[in-house]
Amino acid sequence: MAGERRVADGRNESADERADRLWAELLQEVRIAQTGAQIMFGFLLTVVFTERFTTLHGFDRVLYVVVVTLGAVATGTLMAPVTYHRLLTGRHLKPRMVRAAARVVALGVTLLALNVGAALLLLLKVAGLGAAAWLISGGVLLWFGVCWLLLPLLVRRHQDDGDR
Repeated sequence: MAGERRVADGRNESADERADRLWAELLQEVRIAQTGAQIMFGFLLTVVFTERFTTLHGFDRVLYVVVVTLGAVATGTLMAPVTYHRLLTGRHLKPRMVRAAARVVALGVTLLALNVGAALLLLLKVAGLGAAAWLISGGVLLWFGVCWLLLPLLVRRHQDDGDR
C-alpha cells in the first residue's frame, strides 16, 4: 500500500520517505565530490595559458589532454543527478532514480580518482621525478582504493558478520 510503513535499519519510513532520505544523502555526497572535481578542472584549464605549458611535448602533452578530459568527464558525471532530478521529478520514479543516480555518482567518483592520479603523474613528471612519478601516482590511486572501497567494504562485512 502507498501509505504503508516499514521498519528498515531501525527506521520507520515508507518507501517514498526512504527514497527522499537517500536522495538527500546522495546530493550531500555529490556536493563534496563535485566541488573537488570542479576546482581541479578549473586549475587544469589555466595550465595551457602558462609559459611552462609550451615546454610539454610528447607523452606529457598527451597526458595533459587525458587529465583535462578526465576532469571534464568527471565533472559532468558528478553533475548528472541534477538532470536526473529535473527530468524524472513528478513521475513517481524516485526509488529507481536514486539507484540510477547512485551508480552514476560512483562512476563520477571513480573518474575523479583517475583524474587526480593522472594529474599527479603529470605534475610529478614535469617536476622531474621520472619513474618515481609513476610509483607515487600508483600509490595514491591504491590509497584511494583502500580508503574509498576496501575500508567501507570491510565495515560492511564486519556489520554483516555481526548480523549472523
